[in-house]
Amino acid sequence: MVTFAPMTRRKLLTGLLAAGTLPIDLPAKSALAQSGSERRGRLPLPPPRNLPWPLKPLGSAKTSLGYDEFGRMVMHIRHDLLKGISPEMVAWWFGNIAGDMEIEGTRLNKYLVWHPQDHILWELAQTGQGGRASVGAKFRIVEAFGRDPDFYIDVTETVTRLDATGMTLLGNRMGQQVSRLNHDFFAVDGGTQYVSSLTIGSTLPLLRAVLNPLIHRAIFTEAMGYAWLRHNVEEVGLLEHIIPSIYAGNPRY
Repeated sequence: MVTFAPMTRRKLLTGLLAAGTLPIDLPAKSALAQSGSERRGRLPLPPPRNLPWPLKPLGSAKTSLGYDEFGRMVMHIRHDLLKGISPEMVAWWFGNIAGDMEIEGTRLNKYLVWHPQDHILWELAQTGQGGRASVGAKFRIVEAFGRDPDFYIDVTETVTRLDATGMTLLGNRMGQQVSRLNHDFFAVDGGTQYVSSLTIGSTLPLLRAVLNPLIHRAIFTEAMGYAWLRHNVEEVGLLEHIIPSIYAGNPRY
């Protein structure tokens, strides 16, 4: 296998990013991939929102971070039971995430409520089937895990599944898939079992041996992966409070 000295790897990554040929649609926390002007162009973190519900701790879920046979980083979460809501209700949420909701007399953006500290912006960059947030849509997602500027992301991902079984979002660059986020929903006694997995990296035989280590050293690091695990445990745990408060009276997804 061909290996690269540290400086050669650095130049390779910088060159690929500058040329737009690196097949990745993930944010880069490193100065290698972001100029000062790009950092200044980031959306600011809004002030934290005060909610009547606590965030679930990381220990409430079973989490792991490892690597698959292609060298891709794989994060997995088996969340605590989402009490009192069905898989259909969870799917409805993802199809109706735009707009505002009312909490204790105050109107707040639903996406900012979903994580009261880390979320910055959600927008429907492209509509899907039926002109909605559905299969075929593109979601723009901007957030900073743990409110850490080093873990800021601004991604646009394609919805390939959204129904009562779960949701899948794919991140592509130059026609190549470099991220896959799966949320699977299972009806169980008392509510919904929610399982998440996020995979970062390429499976391309000629590129993965070089690109995946570069991605994980300079763009989506293990530290960022562990921050995402905590972030996702916290946001998913709030759904058992958020969804019932706005779902009542709405049509079934």
